Amino acid sequence: MKGVCSMLSITLRVLLILFSTGTLVFTLLRIRNAKVQISAAIFWILLTFILVIVSVFPGIIIYIADWLGVDSTANFVFLCAIFVLLIKVFFLSLHISKQQYQIQQLAQLLALEAEEKKQTKETQSGNIANE
Repeated sequence: MKGVCSMLSITLRVLLILFSTGTLVFTLLRIRNAKVQISAAIFWILLTFILVIVSVFPGIIIYIADWLGVDSTANFVFLCAIFVLLIKVFFLSLHISKQQYQIQQLAQLLALEAEEKKQTKETQSGNIANE
């Protein structure tokens, strides 16, 4: 853990802090402007908070990587990023599947209503022709 700050240059730490804080502000503004649903934005808010914490205290990642026995901190960061993104993709797949099912149900409902209207019109025009 000795020399953690020397492992990351001051320029890199400042860039990490600026980038993660900017991402957090951008996410919060999108939520405020109702561009992103709250349920979807929770993931991004948590991720940006973690980015801010890690950019301010990079020793956390180095300590966890050492504790888990990962030789390179960069490999650990990439492993974590891939894991988080895979989880996000999984939940997005679930959401898409649910929406596809709902769209199919709505399409069937609309088709039934259209057929019902067509039959009602035919019945009414048949009654008028009989009178």
